[in-house]
Amino acid sequence: MEQRILNLLAQKDYIPANVPELLRLLRLSPNHQQELQAVLQKLEQAGDVARIKGNHYVSPREADLIPGRIRMNRAGKGFLQPDDSSLKEIAIAESATGTALHEDRVLVRRDVHRKSFRDGDQETGTVVRILERKRTQIVGTLSQGRNSLYVIPDDPRMPHDIYVPPARDVGRPGRVGDKVVVELREWESRHTSPEGEIVEVLGAPDEEGVDMLSVLRQYDLPLHFPKPVLDEAHAIGSTVHLHDLFGRVDCRAHNVITIDPDDAKDFDDAICLERVSSEQWRLWVHIADVSHYVKPGTPLDEEAQKRGNSTYLVDRVIPMLPEALSNELCSLKPNVDRLTKCVEFLISHDGRVLSTKFHSAVIHSKRRFTYAQVLEILQRVPIGGARSIAPRESETDRIMQSDALRSSQIAHRSTGDPIEKMLHKAHELAQKIRRARFKNGSLELDFPEMKIRLDEQGKILRIEKNENDVSHQLIEEYMLLANEAVATRLMTSQTPAIYRIHEEPDARRLQEYREEVLTYHVPCGNLSQPAEIQKLLAKLGTLPIGPALKIGFLKSLMRARYAVEPLGHYGLAKKKYTHFTSPIRRYADLVVHRALFEKIAASGSALKQIAEHISMTERNSADAERDSKDVKLS
Repeated sequence: MEQRILNLLAQKDYIPANVPELLRLLRLSPNHQQELQAVLQKLEQAGDVARIKGNHYVSPREADLIPGRIRMNRAGKGFLQPDDSSLKEIAIAESATGTALHEDRVLVRRDVHRKSFRDGDQETGTVVRILERKRTQIVGTLSQGRNSLYVIPDDPRMPHDIYVPPARDVGRPGRVGDKVVVELREWESRHTSPEGEIVEVLGAPDEEGVDMLSVLRQYDLPLHFPKPVLDEAHAIGSTVHLHDLFGRVDCRAHNVITIDPDDAKDFDDAICLERVSSEQWRLWVHIADVSHYVKPGTPLDEEAQKRGNSTYLVDRVIPMLPEALSNELCSLKPNVDRLTKCVEFLISHDGRVLSTKFHSAVIHSKRRFTYAQVLEILQRVPIGGARSIAPRESETDRIMQSDALRSSQIAHRSTGDPIEKMLHKAHELAQKIRRARFKNGSLELDFPEMKIRLDEQGKILRIEKNENDVSHQLIEEYMLLANEAVATRLMTSQTPAIYRIHEEPDARRLQEYREEVLTYHVPCGNLSQPAEIQKLLAKLGTLPIGPALKIGFLKSLMRARYAVEPLGHYGLAKKKYTHFTSPIRRYADLVVHRALFEKIAASGSALKQIAEHISMTERNSADAERDSKDVKLS
């Protein structure tokens, strides 16, 4: 019946009809009215049909109605990402957002004067209906008004306080000043405050653990895995068996290593580099073979898809997979056999990829390095060779050379350890690949990461600044290479999959940003040219106002997301790009592994839903990670 309705509404001579009229047009008997109403409600919620004045139904486009997901900024302005990927983002003024909340699916009417817009102007619209609430529970602080209690939401994107009756049957009664969780009731108009009901009292803000519990509840992050998921993970076991090795390339004799943060436990990726000749290198990029253990449609798979990704809060990890897999059987730990998906490259001495192979493999990692350990090794002079970290002079090279390395003093020579020698060569080759990437227009958008270390009571012990130095870049360049190679193979074979995309920025936003930069008397060229952006970013790195202006530039860009269309990655200057290298912590990568090696892909509509869902869970996790730091720093 769904398709019959959609076909009817798409007809050129269709006139908006109500339910009785639709029954007649569809040649259905009156006793089908209840079924028709249920189908119409489902289609309306999906944004496939729209209900207009007089309860008449039309195709959304015929009424200039666009379904999509709305994202709110902290100033209250909304931005609609249409379901139809061919449509551009629609801006929604704070006064036109209605009762929509961040990440809701909504129906937006485009402004009628849009045809008078100049090229580059952004379309605007008004929210006319909420199709689906993303979240109905809000975390906030319980406060006392003159005649009633109300909750002040923690999330600044929630524009109104929420009136509540006293808390009942939620453990202990809430006290004024407590952090609480509120279940929203119906909210009809943005001109009146919504009402809600307290469903959980978290406690006083200064009680131990309440700050992080507030973040967990606000972003609906799970604390536990369902029992069927844990049972399935436990049943898989903890070791690689002989039958698991069938059809795999045996790489256990290779000098495979991992490089990760010092507190990491889920090692997704590993590398090995060997010289083939004076002009060529062979590089193996090994990625944890999660798809061998997590099969489509199983409890493990369904829970991983629901979570979308792991979330790294300041005091804990909310993993996508149970620890028996994420930290053990799938993790590429040293001195044990592990299953991988491998991208094998033949690379010229100047960093060009000559050929690529894809295969399943088994490895036996020889060593687990932290970034700090690798940095210390690279600062040494290798035996029989020149210093691998040489001083650089140009602005482009300045981007790729950290302050820590430029100021380092070489006090001793490297040992003759073959793995340390491999690290030096891997670094030199990675830097050649990196220089070529920036020459091709890639942008340096990284900020130093602030790592907050906590004591046993959850208080800040110290704050560390982690630079994107050459130890990070060594792994980063090889992972980017693998992601690009996989995307190229998927596109060439026309295999349905999910891609990591970063669309080109809106010209209007770039122009507005350029005008802002010029107000600070900072030279700024035509930002539609990547070379000019590179010059600007290099200049900003030398100015006190630079970090703030760089943040402004990031805000002018589109946000990277997942999609079924390979639209390329603007920031990396890559036309073919996907996520392949972190299947332990990203569901997108697991989908890509299945598509590449097992030719398993969901239908186009199902893949699109997965792409939208994991884009949303990624944003949710990023917001939660930011807030978890903020509550500790406040």
